[in-house]
Amino acid sequence: MQSVQDNSHPDSSRPDSLRKLHSGNLILVGLMGCGKTTMGKALARQLGKAFVDSDEEIQKRTGVTITHIFDVEGEAGFRQREMAVIGDLVARENMVLATGGGAVLAEQNRELLQQNGIVIYLKAGVHDLWQRTRYDRNRPLLQTANPHAKLTELFQQRDPLYQQVSDIVVHSGKQSAHALMLQLVDEIEAFRKTTVGRVTPAVTRDCAADFDE
Repeated sequence: MQSVQDNSHPDSSRPDSLRKLHSGNLILVGLMGCGKTTMGKALARQLGKAFVDSDEEIQKRTGVTITHIFDVEGEAGFRQREMAVIGDLVARENMVLATGGGAVLAEQNRELLQQNGIVIYLKAGVHDLWQRTRYDRNRPLLQTANPHAKLTELFQQRDPLYQQVSDIVVHSGKQSAHALMLQLVDEIEAFRKTTVGRVTPAVTRDCAADFDE
């Protein structure tokens, strides 16, 4: 597996679309439970890239869990930490980055993600997301009396932002993760070929996969 290269001072003279392609970065966005970790690791193995999870990086830097940060600092405090971590991570190259579900809420994050890699939205229906996350006690926003209603609210709030920031959209459902990964590799290559010095609108494919993360 190739290592992540730190590109702390990217060439600002290059158009954003060139940085998007030449960084070698793939950036996964989507709601909790959509499959970012599962798909990110599979893509990284297949393409010889390093896998990085922004939430794991936050935990590594702070020495505490995401749940603890939410308990002590609230969501606002967590989002500030998340923004700082994403700002550092996108300077790297040749990685697959799985972002937290709320990373797209900040305009600064959306701009950084769009500029520094091919952004892939793993889209899943609310019921599927609920099925995958209903027993997970490590997702602070879902520790409510009605997690399904909360997921519906989050989907309505964030889906337009995921659509806005993404270059490729795939729908996850019942197909195997491996099959979707291979399909996604083809989509990534097609996007590269059709994006020459410019950023094109999102390419949407109705693919499906069964994920836990």
